[in-house]
Amino acid sequence: MTEHHYQQLIALFDQCFYDEFNTRLVAGTDEPYYQPAEQAGEHHQVVFAHGFFASALHEIAHWCIAGEQRRQLFDYGYWYEPDGRDAKQQAEFEQVERKPQALEWLFSLCAGVPFQVSVDNLGGIEVDRLAFTKAVQEQLSRYIIEGIPRRAEKFARALADFYQQPWPATTITNWNIT
Repeated sequence: MTEHHYQQLIALFDQCFYDEFNTRLVAGTDEPYYQPAEQAGEHHQVVFAHGFFASALHEIAHWCIAGEQRRQLFDYGYWYEPDGRDAKQQAEFEQVERKPQALEWLFSLCAGVPFQVSVDNLGGIEVDRLAFTKAVQEQLSRYIIEGIPRRAEKFARALADFYQQPWPATTITNWNIT
């Protein structure tokens, strides 16, 4: 069984995307973010938090969804309301996060690691984690059945190959929620 280290994700990301997209996965020390190259000769950076494997998978998922124009903007030009969101802000967060978290779940399956949705609102309103998990699971099922974004599929297949995991089935009944 292969152990899971974020350095493996950095190497796989480089193999999949550096040449074509001039983008590197980088272990950060604090909050995750995306930094486009500021001048010629530099590379774009997908920065994940504290060397956490799951954070790297999550930030890669955001990058895999972002279109070319968004990838020219710091943090893809998205808003982020910090911890302590009200019900409306939390609903907006969950709507935006459904797709990247579905891809993160796919990546987790392909790497053979547990997945747990992130509601990312510890100091705010009470969040229905089960309902959000179901929404993310439904999105993942749609991706599996209808098609996964090209970059996401390329990375997921590289993960499955490296970690010797089967490609996720189209049925969601055997997907573990932790």
